[in-house]
Amino acid sequence: MTMRIVSGAIYAVGTVACLFLGTWPTAILIAVMAFLCCSEFLKMSRRSGRMPNDVIALAFAVIFPFAPLSNISDSEFFVIFALLVVCAMWYVSAPRANMGDVALTVFGPIYTSLAFSSIVIIRDAFPGWRGALLTFAVMGSIWLSDSCAYFVGSKLGKHKLAPRISPNKSVEGFWGGMVGSVVVWLIVFALGIYNINLPYAIVCGVLVDAAAVAGDLFESRIKRGVGVKDSGNLMPGHGGMLDRSDSLLFGGMTAFLLLRLGGIL
Repeated sequence: MTMRIVSGAIYAVGTVACLFLGTWPTAILIAVMAFLCCSEFLKMSRRSGRMPNDVIALAFAVIFPFAPLSNISDSEFFVIFALLVVCAMWYVSAPRANMGDVALTVFGPIYTSLAFSSIVIIRDAFPGWRGALLTFAVMGSIWLSDSCAYFVGSKLGKHKLAPRISPNKSVEGFWGGMVGSVVVWLIVFALGIYNINLPYAIVCGVLVDAAAVAGDLFESRIKRGVGVKDSGNLMPGHGGMLDRSDSLLFGGMTAFLLLRLGGIL
């Protein structure tokens, strides 16, 4: 427990520091995290007998977080197209590669990095501390949800949420996590800075939490499919970077979409 708290605190403090240092430090941090997540994903993929192209996947995992900072409109789509073209060229020139290898090479950076790019977009949407604070709120709602789910589930959990995929998760923990997420979004509403109304703040809290849980379960399903407990051992008490970031990938993207649909971004 102590190592889990310490490593989690170091991760959180470093992340928050980059958020307040600016958009480029945030993008660099996200690129490093995406690289580590993609590396762990590729390593797990190899346990299933597949042979994805690490060079292509990791290169694009680093590129995606910087795409929103370019002067090209919808630059992420150009990067996706480039990824598809490069993978197609690799498939044509490598007789031993099969469609499964290509699919994982494409999916790896999209799953672990394109979704992460939403954090950079949110940070870049407002200058200075306003962008940093909103991004911190998005990430903080997911972190608090994870912590609340862990503690509520460990104390009150009786009903399994997804016993075949993640036996330790409980329905009670799920609701505890949702309360934590909604609380953060209510604080965002109360600040009155981002033109978000009360009902929409509650909707954001609920849907971001649901997406975060889905991201967690998705990664758990991947790990169970290849027979590993953790994606890595980078963070004591948490596992790998992908273990620490799985809920943030889906939750962050959902927050971005909701903020864009609500006219906040």
